[in-house]
Order: sequence, then C-alpha cells, then structure tokens
Amino acid sequence: MLYIAAAIVVGLVASYAVIPSPDTPKIQSEKGILDLTQVHVSEDPIKLKGEWAFYWQELLSPVDIQIRSERGGNHDRWISIPGSWLGYRLDGQQLKGTGFASFRVVIGLSEQDRKERLALRLPTIFHAYKLWVNGELLAEVGMVGQDKSSVTPQLATKLVFFQPENDRVELVMQVANFHHMRGGITKYIELGGSDVLTVRNNLKIAAEMFITASLLVIGVYHLLLFILRRKDRATWYFGLFTLLLGIRSLLVGEHLITQLWPAFPWGLQFKIEYLILCSTAYIITMYADCIFPNSVSRRFLLGSRIVTGAFCIMVVVTPALIYTKMLPMIGVMVVLHMVYLMVGLVKAAVWRMEGALIFLLVSVVALVTVVNDFLYYNEWSRIGNTSPLGLLVFTIAQIILLSSRFTRAASNEEKFACELQDANNKLTEMNLNLEQTVQERTQALSAAHDDLRTSYDRLLHSEQGRKKLLAYITHDLRMPLSSMLGYVEAVQDRVKPERNEQYLKYIRDNTIRINRMIEELSFLSHLETGQVSYRMEPVPVIPFLRGFFEQYELVVRDAGLDFILDIGDVEDQRSNLPVVEMDTQIFGRALFNLVSNAMKFTPKGGVVRMVLAVDRVNHTRYAIISVQDSGTGIPPNQLEKIFDRNYRYDRPGVEKEVEGSGLGLAICREIVQAHGGTVRAESDGKTGAIFYVLLPCIGNEGR
Repeated sequence: MLYIAAAIVVGLVASYAVIPSPDTPKIQSEKGILDLTQVHVSEDPIKLKGEWAFYWQELLSPVDIQIRSERGGNHDRWISIPGSWLGYRLDGQQLKGTGFASFRVVIGLSEQDRKERLALRLPTIFHAYKLWVNGELLAEVGMVGQDKSSVTPQLATKLVFFQPENDRVELVMQVANFHHMRGGITKYIELGGSDVLTVRNNLKIAAEMFITASLLVIGVYHLLLFILRRKDRATWYFGLFTLLLGIRSLLVGEHLITQLWPAFPWGLQFKIEYLILCSTAYIITMYADCIFPNSVSRRFLLGSRIVTGAFCIMVVVTPALIYTKMLPMIGVMVVLHMVYLMVGLVKAAVWRMEGALIFLLVSVVALVTVVNDFLYYNEWSRIGNTSPLGLLVFTIAQIILLSSRFTRAASNEEKFACELQDANNKLTEMNLNLEQTVQERTQALSAAHDDLRTSYDRLLHSEQGRKKLLAYITHDLRMPLSSMLGYVEAVQDRVKPERNEQYLKYIRDNTIRINRMIEELSFLSHLETGQVSYRMEPVPVIPFLRGFFEQYELVVRDAGLDFILDIGDVEDQRSNLPVVEMDTQIFGRALFNLVSNAMKFTPKGGVVRMVLAVDRVNHTRYAIISVQDSGTGIPPNQLEKIFDRNYRYDRPGVEKEVEGSGLGLAICREIVQAHGGTVRAESDGKTGAIFYVLLPCIGNEGR
C-alpha cells in the first residue's frame, strides 16, 4: 500500500508540473494600460501581467509622473511584469541587476468592482520598494534609495487593501536593488476582492506553517533519538536534514520569519537559505549511505564534501550580489546528487533491499519539486515554491522507513530477552542440581576407568587417530590416577583420619581434571588426524569478536580481571571490513583457550585485552586477533615450546594451584592451522605475553 500511495503522489506531482491548466482569458496590460472592465476581480482575483511603464534610474512618485505628463513628456519605455530588469535592453545596452527604477500601470475596473473593497497581494520584490495606489502610499518594504548606502533590503509578502474611488486605479511602484543579482518585480502581483485574497493568503500561511512545524518537530525528534542512541547515525543525518529544511521553510515562500520577526537581518536570512541549500545534498547522501551501506562510493562522498564545502565558504565570505550568481551551479550540484542517489537506489531496489523502492519513489517526488523551485527562482517556471511540500512527502516516507527499522530492532530485542530468560532459568536449574551432576560424573568416570583396559585392545586395531588417543591417555592419565590411588589407599588404611576430608577433595579435583583431560585428548587426536568436520562459512570478524566478548565477559570479570575488546580503527574502513572463512563454534573454542590461558597466568586486578587489526603479508590481507595479558610473561627461549602437547611452563609468582592439561595451546594451534592461519606468541618474560592469531581475509562484509 505504501508503494501504491507513493506512486500516486509521484503521478500527481508530475501531472501538476507538466499538464497545462485549462484555458483562461489572457488578460494582460499593454503599454501600461490593463482593461478589466469585462471581468469581476472582486470574485475571481487575477495575477497582473503585461507591460508596465518603466522609468529607469528614476524614483518617481504619482505626483512626479502627473507633472511630467502635464508638461507633455512622452513615455515610450515598457517592461514585462513579472520579470527582472536584468538583461533589459535600454539605449542599445543590457541593464545589470543592480539599480533603481519606477513602474506604473493604470487599471480599468468594471462597474461591479468599483463598489467593492479590493486588495493587492504583494510578493517578495527584489529588494526594497514603495507602492502608491491612486496617489496614496499603501506599502513600503525596506528603504528605497539611489545607491547602495541608502538602500535597506528586505524580503516580505504583504496584503494591502483599498477602496476604488472610480473605475480607474493607478499603481505606481519604486523599486531599488543593490544587493542581489536580480532586481525588479519578478513575481506575480494579485488583484482581487479583499475577502477572497485574505482567505487565500491565510490558507497559504497556514499551509506553510503546517509544513514548517512538521519538519521542525520531525527533525528535533530524530536528533533526540540520535542523542539517546548514538550508534545509529542515520537518525542524526535525517534529523539534521529535516531540521534544516524546516528552517529554510521559514525563509522562503511566505517568509514566515519576517512575519514573526520583522527586524530579522536580510543578509543573514539569505546566507542561511543558501547555506542550507548547499549542505542538504551532502547530508542526504550521508543518510542514504547509512540506510543502504556501500550504495555511495567513497570517491563520490569525498568529492561531495569538497564541492559542498567550497560553495558554503563562498556563501559565507562573499556578499549576496556575488553568491546569488551561483544559484544555477548550486542547482546543478543538488540535482546531480539526487540523480546519483537514485541510480544507487535503483540498484538497491533490484537487489530487493528493504525500503529501497519507497526511498526511490519519494526521491523522484523531491527531485521534481526541487527542480521546479530552481526554475522558479531563475524565472524559468511560473509554478510557485513546491519544494517544502515535496520534501515533506519525502520526510514522511523516511519516517516510515526508520520506524520499521526501529520496530524490527525492538522485536528482535524482545525475542532475545525471552531466549535469555529461558537460558537463565535452565542455568538456575543446573546450579540446583550441581551436586547430583558431580556425583553422576564421578560414577561415569569410574565406569570409564573400568572399561579403559577393554578399550585398549580395540584401539590397537583402529585408525591412526585412535592409536594417538591411546598413547595420549596412557601418558597423561598415569600420574593423576596414581595420585588418586594413593589417596584412596590412605583413606582405606586410615593413615590420618583427620585428613580424610582433604584426601576426598584431592580425589574429586583429580577426577574432574581427568574428565576434562580425556575430552581434550580425544578432541586433539581427532584434530591431528583430520577427523573433525569443519562447517566453514564467510564470517564478518567484528560481529564475531563482539559476540565472543559478550559471551565471556562475565567469566573473565568473575575471575577478578578486566576484559577489554579493542577494534581500533578497523571499523572505520566501512567498505573494506575483514571477513574470514571459519567454523565459528570450533574457532571460538580455540580463541577461548587463549583467553583462558591468559586468565590463568594473570593475577587478580590485571587485564586481559583482545585486539583486532588488519594488515597485509606477502600481498595477502590478514585479520590479526591478539590476546594480551598483564602477567609475568614467558621467557623468550620458551616461546617455541609452549604450543607442544603436554608442555607446561610454571611462571614465577603464579600460584601452584593454577594447573592445566598442557593441551589448550596445542588444540589452538591445530584449529588455527585448519583455518589456513598461524598462531604465535611474544613476550619479554617480564610484562605479560601476547598471542597472535593470523587468519586470511576473503572479502568485504558489505557484499
């Protein structure tokens, strides 16, 4: 339904811009005379157009014009209104945009209109003017003068009322411009009944206030969302874009800013409008890049940043007379940005990326209205200011898109919370039955020990892996089993009854250790003989490390250590994030062996740090994961031996209770090598040890 609604809006906007309005009587003034005796402007207002008398470089009042006429002065200069005097040919030369002039038109009214109270709706006129109606000064905006120092520019729309005294209405207007590239009456002046024009004017102001308020509220709301959740930068760019559009709506159209604050500086008003116009194209490009990653190339973003910055600097440091001449170039820049984005959106829509189609459709709406505005402000289009409405449609569509993303994220959080609660309940139940579980494991180990001799004969005839497993078990379990047997005999013979509890504790600890050792020996033998099946798949390294960190953070902190994950500047490489082929479950076990090893040999209060870096080695890009501890370190001459099976190094100052099977690092090496990588260790023997895992990258996360 959203796609259908967006398509309807696109069609309406396109038809409004392309299809001409029904034929209306072509009423326009000729040589300063406008005949309205056959129409009723009090009921159906008209826009004044046609030829007005033109007095260049003269500021004449109605009295001055009357005196000149009585003296027999002829006037043969006429100018088409609406239109700027820029480019007007006078005495064989084209006029510039700066200067001053007077305009005059005489309007003939019908009998009906002579008795009605009429009104004139005055648009923004560049850039200061006075208006006389039948010799009475009714409007003055800014200050009119004959040079730049005596002119005060101002932009404002006005509605003035008058009562015709007869069937003839004379309009005389003085206009001065020394601050803008265009001067003159460039927009339509409307003449009609006071009630009709008042209603129309109020409706226009209400519509603009609604659009402006909507854009401002939407912008502030999304900026607050970003402040509360800085991880999602899409809300920042969208909120900034919408807020700037709301501010611009105050500065154009009905110029609400001057109606709310009449003394608002003209120069600041123009600079803000042009700065917003220059920067919004870059902001919306960054927003699109956040919504659809890798849809915008880094080169385009860099070029956009440079061009936008150059335009903004020109607007800030130059006067309006200079930077307003850049309006066509700014328009080309904005349109090129939007066209580039739409090309990327077409690709995203073809790939069925969520929200790409609706983004594309409303972008077409925004493009049509923005292009019309540029044509309108360059006097190439007579359709009024449409961009606020088009951009409001665009903004509402983006709200729907962002809301769907937030809703989906909230649903996933609820789902994860339920799963976490279920896991917590199961863990609580397991803790309650821990004693029973230990007893069952002890009995199972006893049974396994009884069957060990029977299994020995079968292992002799099995494959190479089973032979290795038997050799490992024979070598590694002899000492703990002998120790357990001595403790059992001591209990049976009642050698020291008062130490029976201690002996039983030793037996229990050795039992657990033997159970763990058997599992590790079996796993290592399968690794060495290639009996482990790996489910390799492309895995983005950064999300994998974050998941691993969240999984074991509490385990490390419960041991009295700080656990730190350092991604560094890898995440800033948006288009080139590391991806490796791995079995996440098996590789996670290898990584945990390194973390567990660091925990064993780091005193309480120390730090275990996991760091990610990316580097090239022999033209191959590697993801380098390092695990660092703050223990006493390993002597350099021992570093080559620590990955051998059963090798254990007792670090000075470490408690004797810290024991391991000596298999963790050997298992880690086998897993890493199976992933096509390497593992090594560095230490100076004094300030801790660092273990490096190098895995070859296969591609980009953004693909």
